[in-house]
Amino acid sequence: MYRFTRRGALALGACAAATLAGCARPKFIGYDGPPVTRVVVQKANRRMYLLNEKDILQGYRIQLGFTAAGPKQFEGDGKTPEGRYHIDRRNPNSSFFLSIGIDYPNAQDRAFAAAMGKSPGGDIFIHGWGDLRRGRSEDWTAGCIAVKNKEMVDVYAMVGTGTPVDIFP
Repeated sequence: MYRFTRRGALALGACAAATLAGCARPKFIGYDGPPVTRVVVQKANRRMYLLNEKDILQGYRIQLGFTAAGPKQFEGDGKTPEGRYHIDRRNPNSSFFLSIGIDYPNAQDRAFAAAMGKSPGGDIFIHGWGDLRRGRSEDWTAGCIAVKNKEMVDVYAMVGTGTPVDIFP
């Protein structure tokens, strides 16, 4: 389906050989498959897809904000945004393993929150679970999109800065 670079494959091979010694999958891997041209998040289905044009490259089960229903509107509401956003930053030292930032709030989000006399919030990411063990069915983030750490390794390698992210109800 997709290919990882030789450097990434070598790191995975070395780790596989050392599995009995407790080696975890490397945090950083290379990727030289088809580019991810869009990320699609379906909140109702708790699914995220990495696409190359119309082809699905990968799909993931996700967890969302602790009050997932409806679009994020204000700081602290525990909701995950809905709409078109873009990846605008990368954090290899995230408290949640690895993370890629989503450019929430956009101008429309800021205007709506300002009209209500509130802050729209910010710092929305696609990130791993971090060090905590979690059940697959719980929504727990402050509005972010979470995948397992081992899945975040692939997402971090595959999704570049500037990639559009469409988040649907």
